[in-house]
Order: sequence, then structure tokens, then C-alpha cells
Amino acid sequence: MGSVKDLEVITKPTKDKMGIGRFHFSDRYSVFDWGEMPDHILGKGAALCLMGAYCFEKLEKNNIKTHYRGLVSKDGKIVSFDELKEPTGIMEFNLVNVIKPKICRENEKLRYDYSFFNPKLKNYLIPLEIIYRNGLPEGSSIFKRLAQGKITFKDLGLDHYPKPGEKLSKPIFDVSTKLEERDRYVTWKEAKEIAGLTDREVEEMKMVLSKVNNIISDIASKAGLKNEDGKIELAFDPARRLMVVDVVGTLDECRFMYDGLHVSKEIAREFYRKTGWYRDVEEAKKKAEAQGISDWRKLCRSKPPPLDSRLKKIISDMYMAAANEMTNRNLFEVPSLSKVIENYRKYLVKTYD
Repeated sequence: MGSVKDLEVITKPTKDKMGIGRFHFSDRYSVFDWGEMPDHILGKGAALCLMGAYCFEKLEKNNIKTHYRGLVSKDGKIVSFDELKEPTGIMEFNLVNVIKPKICRENEKLRYDYSFFNPKLKNYLIPLEIIYRNGLPEGSSIFKRLAQGKITFKDLGLDHYPKPGEKLSKPIFDVSTKLEERDRYVTWKEAKEIAGLTDREVEEMKMVLSKVNNIISDIASKAGLKNEDGKIELAFDPARRLMVVDVVGTLDECRFMYDGLHVSKEIAREFYRKTGWYRDVEEAKKKAEAQGISDWRKLCRSKPPPLDSRLKKIISDMYMAAANEMTNRNLFEVPSLSKVIENYRKYLVKTYD
């Protein structure tokens, strides 16, 4: 079980052969790496499943290899998005091996041993999250990293210190770890060493990321959404060919904007940033890093409160409305995305004015 979706293994992968798996998308959600939050968001799971399937099929039509096999309909058949008659939260895909790095402690610090990964390994999940940034909206992790001195604007290829809401003349490609207790941004040189990649494979990854970015941006634009940033995950198949895996193009994987407002998981993050629990989370993460403790959650002094009930309904409608309009099919009975955004704007005015 994951934070937001469950994995069903139909056939296990071997060293040289992919298996078959299914994602069962739930209405759970997670923010700040906490894991399952106290609420469920109605319709979220099916909406994510359908957005992801639609995007995968678009990638395949553009000759980008993915692990996607199809959607599982209510009668158990494997169907394409166009063949689907009603929403489903189950997606079938080709399954590769997931090899987690070994955790060690050195001088009271956690270290991860990636020595198993090398350029001859095949049929495995690349232990990285590959990120594109078309803009730097408020809430982007870039600003936190800049403020902490972990990166400079020159590291990002910029000639000035950016401001929230800034649009980029060309996308920034970023990379972080995927299988550590807490995601950690790394340089491309470090990413190459971590995942056992060649120089050619690193460039190929960036090329795939660029193509995915463009396709998702095009899909999003048809719903009036701007694709500010997003992430993809990649794997090598048994012939060590790159393929896009996990899920792409959803409100959880991407940060979309509509008329200046977030249309993504960022809405829940913004709500929780105003709580005492968020301050406890930040403090717990700092303590865990300083003390070399892998599970920072044990150090957190509080539990997350529930979402405001009005906001939870808006988020629910937003996921389903975005799925309808990004895929150009009305599979969910909800107001239009523009109407949901209008309701969200009214909520913000009433709550924070």
C-alpha cells in the first residue's frame, strides 16, 4: 500500500522479464511526505487514474515508451481510455524490479548505498524523480532551496534571483532521489552516479522529459490550465530501454495554474502551511537530519488536522472537473472547472480576507 494508491502484483518481475501490476487509486492524499492524511477526497482516485491513462496513451501515440497496459473496467476487462464507459480507479501496467538503496549511518548521518546500480543492470526502476519547471509559482521548492543556500540562481541557469510567479524563458530540468526516506535534490552528476547511468542515458532522460513536458502542457492548455512544473519517473525495460512509469500528467504529479490559482495538490499544501502541525513537521525533519534518524515522523509532536470541509469539497470537484476537461469527456458529474475555480476564489476571499 502506498500513500495514495495500492499496488496489486499480478505477475512478479524477474531479473530479465517484466511482470504485470495494477494500481488501485484511492481517495487518500499525502502532503509533505507525511503519508496518509486524515481525510479522503471523494473522486480523487478515479480522476487521477483517468488523467494518467489519457496522458500515457498520448505519450505512446508520440512514440514515447511507457509501462502502461490499459484501464481495468468494471467488468474486469482491459480497455483503452476511449473504450471506457464509466470511471475506474484501476490501471494495469508492466512491472519492473524496485531495488532500494541500503541505509547506513556515518558520523550520526544517514547515508544511502547505491553501489548495486550500474550500466549493465536491466529491468528496474531508476531511483530518481525527474522534474521540469516551466515557471516558478509561489510555493515552488526552488525558493526554499535558494533561501537555505542549497542552490544559487546560477545553478538554475538564471542570470538573476527569481521572484514567485516568474515565467521561465526555457524550462529548468531538476532531479531528486526517489527511494530515500525523504526526497533529496541532487545534481545531474550525482544522479548519474546514484542510478548507474551513462552520459548518453542522462541526455536521453532529459530528452524524454522535454517531450513529456510539451505533451502535458498541450493537454493541460485545452482545459485552460498552465503547466508550471511536474515530475516523471523512468525505468529500464529488460533491454535497458527507457520507459515512463508510475503516473504522469495528473494534479498530484504536476503543478497546474488556472487564472492565477493553483489547480493541484498545492491547494492542500497551502492549507496545511498555516497550521501548527506544519511547523512541527519542519522541526521534526531538521532534528531527524541532524540526529541521523530515518523516520522523522516519530519526532513530530502533533498529527495533521482534517481539511476544512468546504475546501475538501472544492478539491474533490477540482480533481474530477480537471479530469473531465483535460480528457474532453464528461465522466464525472461535477461543475465545470471554471465554476470550481470561482468557488475556490470565493472560499479564499471569505476565509482569509
